[in-house]
Amino acid sequence: MAIHSIAELVSAAQMTGKPLWQIIRDDDLLEGKYDAKESTAQMRHLWKTMCSASDHYNPTLVSKSGLSGKDGAKMQRAVEAGATIVGNFLGQVMTEALKMGENNACMRRIVAAPTAGSCGVLPAVLIPYFRCYHPTEEQIVEALYVAAGFGEVLALRASISGAEGGCQAEIGSASAMAAAALTALRGGTPEMMATACALALKSVLGLVCDPVAGLVEVPCVKRNVMGAVNAITASEMAMAGIESKIPVDEVIDTMGAVGRQLPACLRETGEGGLAASPTGRAQAKAFFEQESKANGHTIEQG
Repeated sequence: MAIHSIAELVSAAQMTGKPLWQIIRDDDLLEGKYDAKESTAQMRHLWKTMCSASDHYNPTLVSKSGLSGKDGAKMQRAVEAGATIVGNFLGQVMTEALKMGENNACMRRIVAAPTAGSCGVLPAVLIPYFRCYHPTEEQIVEALYVAAGFGEVLALRASISGAEGGCQAEIGSASAMAAAALTALRGGTPEMMATACALALKSVLGLVCDPVAGLVEVPCVKRNVMGAVNAITASEMAMAGIESKIPVDEVIDTMGAVGRQLPACLRETGEGGLAASPTGRAQAKAFFEQESKANGHTIEQG
């Protein structure tokens, strides 16, 4: 049985008295692929893979295009030197988002959450929280179930694909998932988790997908930073009792509608937005010429 709405999840938690993560896990178990123990083991594996990706970040690597790499290390040095104004926790969040995005660009192992292009958002929120506030691994796993359940609704009602719905569908969905997961970790109610999801997604409606040279690097990697920080601000507001004036499922439906209205040039084709800027076009031209030479081909300029 697929979960069709966040309201359905919240209602089930209210009616049964079960925590939201368990509602989500039990619904997933109905597919019969795993029992509860196996499901938890799979989720724990994803968490350990996120942590491993962070631990094995290589600060010397640069992507094949030359557009990505080393920025995670720069951010980390700034945080460690006390040269930021955002404090240690948020500095670590920014660092982790850059690391994960660069891992993806450099063909390293990551967890697509929900996509490879948005792989930095969820771990950038959870890993620093784990290090700074010391929840148990079990609580992290439970938060990952919350993220997964909200992600399922986002995918079903709208989209998690940049090619289909723009970057709002990738970074936006990841940010909304992370906001709900963080709120769960902090002891928020199901209603607060729903609010955090809505607030995070509302803040990025209309975000276009405009990758330079069609690569998931510029501006994608740094948008992971924005998505992670956005998730934290959404959780903070929800935990403070601030509510979304638009119900979360309506926000998700709106994201889907906006995505369908975006022109093709702003949906991962690399033909509009920053990709169409003079510098973006020059970087794309240089990359394709480099690729052509490497493959023994020539490019005729029209």
